[in-house]
Amino acid sequence: MPMKILLVEDDKGIARFVKKGLLENSFLIDVAYDGQKGLELALSNPYDLVILDILLPQKDGKEVLKELREKRNPVPVIFLTAKDKESDIVQGLNLGADDYLVKPFSFNELLARIRAILRREKKGGFSQRLQVANLILEPDGHRVYRDKVKIELTPREYVLLEFFMRRSGEIVTRTVISEKIFDYHFDTSTNVIDVHVSHLRNKIDKDFEPKLLHTVKGVGYVLEDRR
Repeated sequence: MPMKILLVEDDKGIARFVKKGLLENSFLIDVAYDGQKGLELALSNPYDLVILDILLPQKDGKEVLKELREKRNPVPVIFLTAKDKESDIVQGLNLGADDYLVKPFSFNELLARIRAILRREKKGGFSQRLQVANLILEPDGHRVYRDKVKIELTPREYVLLEFFMRRSGEIVTRTVISEKIFDYHFDTSTNVIDVHVSHLRNKIDKDFEPKLLHTVKGVGYVLEDRR
């Protein structure tokens, strides 16, 4: 079945360009030209992915994403925007975006990032429950529990946690995270990976004992029970 994508973009030239390219690559695509319509479509249709501008009429992209996540809609989101400061990128990822691509952009790069996210979403080859101390991950239902408390994660946080849990006790470097989780050439000198790990740590460790996700200074991270 073809994957269905929602594009929320007020620049009709860019919208036509992206829509044409996606259709040529066998995606189904809906287009909204303002944030309010985009939000309504995203909440009422089962999209596989949303491409979202930030500077939109009626409701900006950040507000759209915030409302989606508040309603626990887990659809993967790529911000496609002219806002190129690192602070903008970090803020967008903090809100729950899965990726962030700055205009002007290469369609081939956008397509690669779309496919990378969709591949991660479709991965389901492991069915066994994973457990480290009192942290449990159930791949079949994408559920995570800590001390029997269900933890809500964004799609990327979930993939990152599963990656750590399958390598429990192993030091995972930032370069490996970049290659395996972000799945494209990524500038590891930025703090975007740290932002993702920090948010994951807050969710799985902040209110629980023992602390499981540890930073290995200058190297990367390790998930393990150090008691």
